[in-house]
Amino acid sequence: MRKSHPIRRVVLATAATVSGVVLLLSLKPASDPASASAAGAAPQQTAAGQESPQGGAAAAGTGAVTGDVVQTQYGPVQVRLTVANGKVTKAEAVQAPKGGTSDQKTALSVPKLNQEAVAAGNADIDSVSGATYTSTGYKKSLQSALDKVKASSSQSGGGSSSSGGAAQASRVLTGKVAQTQYGPVQVRITVANGKITKAEAVQAPKGGTSDQKTALSVPKLNQEAVAAGNADIDSVSGATYTSTGYKQSLQSALDQAGG
Repeated sequence: MRKSHPIRRVVLATAATVSGVVLLLSLKPASDPASASAAGAAPQQTAAGQESPQGGAAAAGTGAVTGDVVQTQYGPVQVRLTVANGKVTKAEAVQAPKGGTSDQKTALSVPKLNQEAVAAGNADIDSVSGATYTSTGYKKSLQSALDKVKASSSQSGGGSSSSGGAAQASRVLTGKVAQTQYGPVQVRITVANGKITKAEAVQAPKGGTSDQKTALSVPKLNQEAVAAGNADIDSVSGATYTSTGYKQSLQSALDQAGG
């Protein structure tokens, strides 16, 4: 009896140890899923918190748009707009006539034109007295910037079909070279929605007095072409040959546009 008593105690101790291990193992799975779910909840909340700013990024309708350069008798004018949700929030002239009295006229007119552009939200603004050329150039560049905003909005909101329509609506067409007594004349136009938004002479007579006549006539002819929308424009006095060649090349460019 004495010999079997220690063995019995060993057996009982072993059984108790095994029972304790089994009990611990049975309790562990019940606690693990809870801790696992708690651990998985944190990444989900973080992902949701990041998704909200990305999905609600209304800044897609905000950006800066620069209009075309418009040549005037006293120098180029170019307008840049800041647009938020399709509304003009800021307007500024990145180019304006300068030098001599032009500095004073620009300083007087541009701030007023900027204010008018923001207030009106379109190019139907009043010219500033004493700065007619700058005002006219400003409004033309402003309109071209607004056209770009409109085209961009329709492209982003209309899917693939509007994307193709916007690309089709805006084209750059170069007319044929018109030979004149003083040199070649060639006109390039930008057409958007069937309307001339920009005209420029890529070739014009040069050398000697032709430089002065070209500098005097071409900016006026460009303005007339955009304003008229066709080749029925007046010749510039003192630059008859250049004017005639300009109108011939302009007409050939319009023929390509179907206008």
